[in-house]
Amino acid sequence: MTPRSTVNRTLLGLAGLVLLGGGLLILAAGLDLYRRRDLVPPDGWPLTTPADVLLGSADRARWSSQGWWWWPAVIAALALVALLALWWLLAQPRRHRPGSLPVGGTPPQEGVEVRDRALGDAIEKEAGALPGVDHASVRIIGRPTRHHTRVGLTLAPGAAPGATLGALCDGPLRTARRSTGLSDMPTEVRLRVTRHKPHRAE
Repeated sequence: MTPRSTVNRTLLGLAGLVLLGGGLLILAAGLDLYRRRDLVPPDGWPLTTPADVLLGSADRARWSSQGWWWWPAVIAALALVALLALWWLLAQPRRHRPGSLPVGGTPPQEGVEVRDRALGDAIEKEAGALPGVDHASVRIIGRPTRHHTRVGLTLAPGAAPGATLGALCDGPLRTARRSTGLSDMPTEVRLRVTRHKPHRAE
């Protein structure tokens, strides 16, 4: 799991908990569950009866008496939260791709680089020609100094996963490392088997 996905899941989890808690609070007050179930909420607990409101007249008067700066501060805070949420939402579709990888290691020798898509296509073509492989897909993601290769192989029925994985490491991946001069190519391989109809024995 990448740091970005960890942050995203953490933020989504926190937002989900806040929304779930608020929804349950409103639902309990709307259905008058405290009175029906003879439950005693803690002191100061908001929304305990269907007639309760989140911000009453006394609260509005108390906050309004703080001074002229109070409402501009609240509006500015809400606008900042909205802008941060919008920025986070717009940043999700972006895919971190290295763009170009240095040839000959890091730093690149004489500025020679290879496009990540071209390298991925070369690995994909060679992996798709391996025995027992019906289809191959390759994506290189991350940064130039911390890239990560994802390989998806769809195996033909009866193909040996261990032998195919060994052929992938000794073939396309080794060729890519030798061609680019990169000593380290972190790779994640996912294997699937082509769906086929069961054979009937007669």
